[in-house]
Amino acid sequence: MPELKRILLVEDNPNDVELTLNALAEHNLANEVEVTRDGAEALDYLFQRGGYANRSGAVMPAVMLLDLKMPRVDGLEVLRQIKSDEKLKILPVVMLTSSREEKDLVKSYNLGVNAFVVKPASFDQFVSAIKELGFFWAILNEPPPGHRKKKI
Repeated sequence: MPELKRILLVEDNPNDVELTLNALAEHNLANEVEVTRDGAEALDYLFQRGGYANRSGAVMPAVMLLDLKMPRVDGLEVLRQIKSDEKLKILPVVMLTSSREEKDLVKSYNLGVNAFVVKPASFDQFVSAIKELGFFWAILNEPPPGHRKKKI
């Protein structure tokens, strides 16, 4: 079996966090899932500041599942900061959102998102979508050379 990797989940909805964690755990798709509850916390995690300043020796996640509409800092601003940072720009980002607005889709791709997935409304479809995302990004996808060992 391939090596399992870390996933960073950025989601403010507790129900979606629980569903996502359960779907990933049920299908053994990640060694670890880090959860941040808004965009500001996600940026602190990635840039190792604030409450995450002592997060030394951390390996870059295999993928970040990023919600679009969040308090404090929205997903588009998180994406903009990640993709404009030399160390973080190779981090694959999947926008996982309930937004079906074309402007959100276009802005996300213009900022460098790797995938844009609209959260399915039904429980079973949501679990299936998370399973497929986790399988692709945490198992099948090959990161750039040195990505797994790269410190952030």
